Amino acid sequence: MKNWLLLHIFLFCTPLVVISQNNKKTAEEISSNQKSYILTDISYINDAVFMGRRDSITAPYIFPSIGYYDKSGFFVDASASYLVGSEENRVDLVLASLGYLTQGEKLGGGISVTAYFFNGDSYNVKSEIIADISGFLSYDFEVLEMSVLASTYFNDGSSADIFTGLMLDRIFYSNDKSFLIDPTIAVYAGSQYFYQEYYRTSRLGNRKGQGQSQGTGGMNSTAATMVDIKEASEFNILNVELSLPVQYHHKQFIFSFAPSLALPQSSATITTEDSVITEDLESVFYFSAGISYWFDTKRKQQ
Repeated sequence: MKNWLLLHIFLFCTPLVVISQNNKKTAEEISSNQKSYILTDISYINDAVFMGRRDSITAPYIFPSIGYYDKSGFFVDASASYLVGSEENRVDLVLASLGYLTQGEKLGGGISVTAYFFNGDSYNVKSEIIADISGFLSYDFEVLEMSVLASTYFNDGSSADIFTGLMLDRIFYSNDKSFLIDPTIAVYAGSQYFYQEYYRTSRLGNRKGQGQSQGTGGMNSTAATMVDIKEASEFNILNVELSLPVQYHHKQFIFSFAPSLALPQSSATITTEDSVITEDLESVFYFSAGISYWFDTKRKQQ
C-alpha cells in the first residue's frame, strides 16, 4: 500500500493514494506482494502543481491509468492526462512507467523509470521534462512511517534536475480497515532547471503556438528570447507539503480524496533581456479525487 503512495508521488507529484485490495484481504496484505494484480483508475486533479510551482493558468486534469503489478515486485503503468475546464480541452500528457517495488515487515522500497509525452502546447510546469528515474526507501517506526525519496528528472534542452524528499506520515484505519486517513508532511529539495526551461517556453509570453500569455507577479507578457534562473543549478528546499489522503474501500473498488497544501520555498530570480525579477511565491491548495478498481490476474484466468 505504501509503495503505491510513493510511486504516485513520483509520477504525478500529488498525494494520490491508490491501495490494492479485495473483499477478503486488507491493504497491508495486498501490498506484501503475494499475488499479481491489475489496477485501473480514473482521477481528477484541480490544478497541475510540481514542487509547489504552477502556471498562472489553472490546469485541471482528468487522468485514467492502468497498471500491472507482478507478485515478483515488477510493474508497468500507463496514464493519460486530459486537460479540462478551459477552451483548450486536449490530451496534455501521456505517461509510461516501469519499475520494481518491494515491501518487508518494516522496510520497503522501489525504483521506477518514467517517460513523459507532453502536448506541444502544454503549459504544465513540468512540460519540458521528458523522463525521470526515481527511487525511495521507507521504514515503519510504528508511531510513524518515514520515507526518503530521490530522483533525477531529464529536461528537454537543459541539464537534469536532482530531487530528494523526506516524508513522514501515520495511517489511521477504521476497525474493518475499509476506511483510512493518512496525515502526511513532506519536504522536497532540488535544482530548478525544469523551471528555467518552463519559463523559456511557456511563462514569459512564449506559449507554444498560443501567442502571448498572461503575465504574473509583475512580469510583462511580451515574448522573451532569453530567460535564466539564477538558482537553477543550486540545490535548495523547494517545497513543504501537507496532505490528508482519505480512502474508502468497498470490495474491488477504492474511492480516494487527497487535499494538499503546498508551501513553495526558494523564490527564483528570473533574468530576461529587459529585467530581473524575484518571484513572489504563494501557498497553493489543490486536491485530487479518484475511483480505482482492482482485480488479481489469477482470478481472471480461472
